[in-house]
Amino acid sequence: MPERSATVVSYAAGASLAAVALIYVFGPTFTIDHDSGNSSRKTTIVGLRNQANDCFINSVLQALAGLGDLRVYLIRETHRRHIEDPAVYQNLVQPQAGARLEQWKLQGLQEGLVTRGLKDMLDALNERPIARKSISPFPFVKVLEAAFKQRISRQQQDAQEFLQIVAERLKDEYRAAVDAQRPPDLAATNGDDAEPEPKAQAPVVAEPEVEESFPMEGKYESHIECLACRYRTKPREESFCTLTLAVPHVSSTSLSACFDGIFKTEFVDDFKCEMCRLVQAKATLEHELARSTSDGFRAQAKDSIEKLAAAIETDPEQPPVGVELGDIRYAPKRRIGKTTRMTIFPKVLAIHLSRSIYGVGQMTQKNSAKVAFPERLPLGGLADQHKYKLLGIITHRGGHNSGHYEAFRRQNQPSPYHNANTFQPSDIYSKTSTPVSTPRMAAARQAGSPATSTPDLLSASPATNSSTPSLESMPAAPRSVPPEMGSPQSDAKDRDADTSSLRSVAASTKSALSRLAPSKAGQDSSASPRSSKAQQAAPAKRAKKRKPASDRWWRVSDEKVREAKTSEVLGMQREVYMLFYELEE
Repeated sequence: MPERSATVVSYAAGASLAAVALIYVFGPTFTIDHDSGNSSRKTTIVGLRNQANDCFINSVLQALAGLGDLRVYLIRETHRRHIEDPAVYQNLVQPQAGARLEQWKLQGLQEGLVTRGLKDMLDALNERPIARKSISPFPFVKVLEAAFKQRISRQQQDAQEFLQIVAERLKDEYRAAVDAQRPPDLAATNGDDAEPEPKAQAPVVAEPEVEESFPMEGKYESHIECLACRYRTKPREESFCTLTLAVPHVSSTSLSACFDGIFKTEFVDDFKCEMCRLVQAKATLEHELARSTSDGFRAQAKDSIEKLAAAIETDPEQPPVGVELGDIRYAPKRRIGKTTRMTIFPKVLAIHLSRSIYGVGQMTQKNSAKVAFPERLPLGGLADQHKYKLLGIITHRGGHNSGHYEAFRRQNQPSPYHNANTFQPSDIYSKTSTPVSTPRMAAARQAGSPATSTPDLLSASPATNSSTPSLESMPAAPRSVPPEMGSPQSDAKDRDADTSSLRSVAASTKSALSRLAPSKAGQDSSASPRSSKAQQAAPAKRAKKRKPASDRWWRVSDEKVREAKTSEVLGMQREVYMLFYELEE
């Protein structure tokens, strides 16, 4: 008998703890996210304190915090360095191209110092607190200073320059990680004079997939075509992390017009074409060869003509050695067309609008022209068109040498981004196996999973007319009772025998929650039919007044955070300084 009493007491204590835990988990979360992300009026986001002219840092971090593809990349790269063999990144591997790096710098690149630091900062900014909250950007600034071993000046710096530093560093860390994963070259271990040993057949290491590379890196190529000889130079490819577009000195323009400044064919007069120069030199030698009677000159001229013909056929941009082409001042002048096109479209497109006007005497002014920009941005040709969605902008108010930066970021975060304050009651148990700040990529919900059976912890009650679902009104998911559990009568006997039951814990939890929130069933039973109809119509009216999820933004000015509309964001044409688009699948 004493043993049975102890069992009952321990069971009651366990049930009470479970009830308290469920109240703590479901109660606050249900108040925050009861509307599947549409209750942001009751919540806010984390701001950043401006301690030393940090608005250029704060605005960039807030804009980056709203980019889903960037967050997925940071989480993947950080976890990859923890999951894989640590020796992969401890063995320093110099880059295949470029100058050799110092040991401390190469080690920081392979370890991903800035990647991990930015991930932690963006995770902190994506928390959804109930009350107003702000944090300091200094932890991330400290990571940057440790990565470069330099102090970052805080005196009226440019937001685009700060973003360029961060993006280039992230790209270098990604490439350093890729180089560290490549197998060592066996031929490099042999001496210079030694015969190369036959290489053993090693498994081919696949290159990283395009979609898993650094999402902010894109590439464009440009070539020049002579309109006289129709010679086209070899395309010169360049990579970019932020695309700088010059704003024309007009009263108002559009983002498409700014793109035309780079990707529209530009015609230039009085250009010295290499092909035309070689053709002119060849024609001059042929004319002199026909008039010359000197055997020595004729032999030298024939050799030069053959070299020029070979260069014209193969590579006009590499003049033949030993052939006199004459003074370049007398080379023919031609009209050429310069064409630039984007070859690799980044998943995250960061656009910088250059508003600098250079005047006389090295004086610069700010171009305050209105720049109209779309919410949906199509890029590319008809065959390979890519569509981008606007997720954030950075604005600047003030003059060229001083002012203040603000950030606008879209509110609707992708559904995989759940943390301790944003998970839903129906998928708590499907999220607890992963870190709270780690998004789950396209996790398909299977039938019979814990996520679908979670509402059954709280038994269903008659449906109410409230637009805000309550714990009592949650529908019960179908349950299949295993044969070994027995009939309900046997379950009752088991409960009498002090056997713990999950349903009894849920029942006690429901009773505890009912004391927190008054039941609406009793209110409906005592209400008149007219009041019942009014209660039915009220949720529909409130639903119509809600803003669409895609039309709601955060306007962040350091610690100050408030809601904004898409119309307000698109209306910042005179102040817009940077744009952040994300590629739509």
